[in-house]
Amino acid sequence: MDSLEKRIALARGEAPADIVLRGGRVFDLMTGAMLDGDVAIAGDRIVGTCDSYEAAQVIDVTGLVLVPGFIDTHLHIESSLITPFEFDRCVTPRGVTTAICDPHEIANVVGAEGIRYFQRAAAHTLMDIRVQLSSCVPSTDMETAGAALSAEDLAGLMDDPSGLGLAEFMNYPGVIHRDPGAMAKLRLFEGGHIDGHAPLLSGRDLNAYIAAGIRTEHEATSEAEAREKLQKGMRVMIREGSVSKDMHALAPLLTDTTAPYMALCTDDRNPLDIAEHGHLDYMIRTLIALGTPPLAAYRAASLSAAEAFGLKDRGLIAPGLRADIVALGSLDECDAQLVIAGGRVVDEAAFAARGHVEPVARSSVHAPTVTAETFRAAGNRTQTDVIGIRPGQILTDHLHEDIAIEDGDKRPDSARDLARIAVIERHGKNGNIACGFVRGFGLKAGAIASTVCHDHHNIACVGVDYADMALAATRLGQIEGGFVVVRDGTVLAELALPVAGLMSLEPFEVVRDALVDLRAAARSLGVTLDEPFLQLAFLALPVIPALKITDRGMVDVTRFEIIGGG
Repeated sequence: MDSLEKRIALARGEAPADIVLRGGRVFDLMTGAMLDGDVAIAGDRIVGTCDSYEAAQVIDVTGLVLVPGFIDTHLHIESSLITPFEFDRCVTPRGVTTAICDPHEIANVVGAEGIRYFQRAAAHTLMDIRVQLSSCVPSTDMETAGAALSAEDLAGLMDDPSGLGLAEFMNYPGVIHRDPGAMAKLRLFEGGHIDGHAPLLSGRDLNAYIAAGIRTEHEATSEAEAREKLQKGMRVMIREGSVSKDMHALAPLLTDTTAPYMALCTDDRNPLDIAEHGHLDYMIRTLIALGTPPLAAYRAASLSAAEAFGLKDRGLIAPGLRADIVALGSLDECDAQLVIAGGRVVDEAAFAARGHVEPVARSSVHAPTVTAETFRAAGNRTQTDVIGIRPGQILTDHLHEDIAIEDGDKRPDSARDLARIAVIERHGKNGNIACGFVRGFGLKAGAIASTVCHDHHNIACVGVDYADMALAATRLGQIEGGFVVVRDGTVLAELALPVAGLMSLEPFEVVRDALVDLRAAARSLGVTLDEPFLQLAFLALPVIPALKITDRGMVDVTRFEIIGGG
């Protein structure tokens, strides 16, 4: 827009707008009514609704329902395994016009430069990427990351126009017990938006966490947990990602009454899951199928999300607001027929016209040399701590199993679904290697390995054959990071992720097809998990109860301490 006066004149119809959507009906999220009339757009703003307008371009949307663009309130674009530009091309056509991103995955590998890459990219994408500043790099002192960010480091990143506040504060013990580093970061963003991350926190500890000024939360995995957080003033985001699947548990809580205080997020979905099921569009249609009122579902997807994060310029189809509009064939199906993001029609021509930013330097994996002997688990007691996987959750169980010691080694036992898990430091800091046991993969042979390993992103490897584990970990160094599946000394499938060991340089379609091959290869080893690679990654995140593993050993998250391994 040239001026405020021009916008007002266009709203009065005194001159033609740039685009008019004609023939559709607007689903009004304020009243729940269906509104007739044109929607007029000038520049990146809506200037008129519920009336007749003229424009240089008139788009016929007869028979379609117009809703505001969807807002993913929490994700890490790196975990989609593609660059921000390919993520834009993958999900914006599905109606996602705003993504509230925390780039702490890449920040844990390359530090502030990773965040700056996302800030630069956000200036060019069709969707509006809002870059929160990563609060916990590393997430705890119980892991070795590639970088560390202090409050002073974050202060130097705060003036970017994509900024939206402080990202998920995972170190909730640091908040509750007033760690000086945590306090410095909270004070830096005091009065602004601070995003939460407090799995299973309740009672006075939850009160203390919220009292620090933390207002949004996406880690609730049960209706009771989410209800307590709502009752204490938090905005609760329902999450449904490739691994973390909380939508069915929380759906009963999303009603017309609670919808103004709830939102949706993915945290995170990969291109294969997006191709097979969808992104926020999948969540909306599934919620409606589960009985959620359409008004509640669409409010959570846009208006409530915008209000939770202080984005006052979006969330409704109304004059003066950002022109983020999705034209649907059906509210129930949430099937985008046309998407407009910031006043631009989303199509291949628009993607081709974007600017571009080269990614940060390609990563190299500085891991120590490993052999089959590396993965032996020495120990002098048979009782063993075992990570128990909960499919569809990043919460794990702390199991205890008796594992016999043979020739000084406690070996994997596929008959009992006990696999070896190892984390290998790959940033060239100390060469740490920690081993333990995990139950839940269903492995009968071979190994899988990954450099996507939250949040430190060291090498995570799981297997029942030590030689195959060594080959898988070694192969990751050769392809500059990624995913590898090995059996009987042969690499069955792999995906190179050379950007910080997290993202591919290929189009999202190539990544999607590679994930098909990787899943098939994992299944051939006996793996029963739907998404074994990201499930493996979350087993190394020491801020999610109950038992995890990092390069420093097994971590009892409930006590926030390292308990060893093997």
